[in-house]
Amino acid sequence: MPRTIAVNTWVWTSPLTDATLGPLARKAADMGYQALELPLESIGDWDPARSRDVLDDLGLGAIVIGAMGPGRSLLAQAGDVGATQDYLRSCIAAAATLGSAVVAGPFYAPTGATWRMSADERAQMVRELRENLEPLASDAADAGVALAIEPLNRYETSVLNTVEQSLDALAPLLGAGVGLALDTYHLNIEEKKPTRAIRAAGSAIAHVQVCGSDRGAVGDDHTDWPEILRALDDAGYRGPLGLESFTGENATIAVAASVWRPLAESQDELAARSIQALRVLGA
Repeated sequence: MPRTIAVNTWVWTSPLTDATLGPLARKAADMGYQALELPLESIGDWDPARSRDVLDDLGLGAIVIGAMGPGRSLLAQAGDVGATQDYLRSCIAAAATLGSAVVAGPFYAPTGATWRMSADERAQMVRELRENLEPLASDAADAGVALAIEPLNRYETSVLNTVEQSLDALAPLLGAGVGLALDTYHLNIEEKKPTRAIRAAGSAIAHVQVCGSDRGAVGDDHTDWPEILRALDDAGYRGPLGLESFTGENATIAVAASVWRPLAESQDELAARSIQALRVLGA
């Protein structure tokens, strides 16, 4: 059975709002997407109940994406832990309202925050991350939602870069309330063999995001997509594939995602070409 293919609204805009959700949802549905990834950059940007109604009318599913801007961190060194826990509880509540099985994102530190760590410092970081994530894991499990923690490439974080690091750091919490979110862009940079990393993640995979190796469209890049899909099958993952790319027209998101040039002739073309490629691949 084909997987659900989703598209992140960051392909077109940032931040997502109630005003922009409807038109983007219709555009995605017309392209053949079956779900939307909804980034919740700030609480109140969009209303979960209203968004559920909009998506239901179009037959679209929802996947909530967390945004780790400045100050958001589960590590005291990098931000306000209490405020971040409150933010993630709001994301969990939004996911429960929308029927999203996950809240996905790099929920350990602000995207772009990097620092060196000795082995002892890294061990302490892991202990702190587990301690501050544990109550959220319980909240998520109670709501029927999983926090899908995403390892990022070395230029965007120094906390979790690889599947191996992530499995080790999150081991005591992996289960009903916590899993991994894998992104083919970051796998392409950090893993010796992305397919091996996918198979190693196995049942811990809670969400998967896809894009071309250049952060653009799927299908005409150097990623071995048939092997990626086979590895996901071997790992037992049959959940959604979410296209995550970004528009360079928004200054904030362009800098955050290092989008310095157009990634396609247009954002519509990027999204349309990606879902066509994924369907041809049998995703």
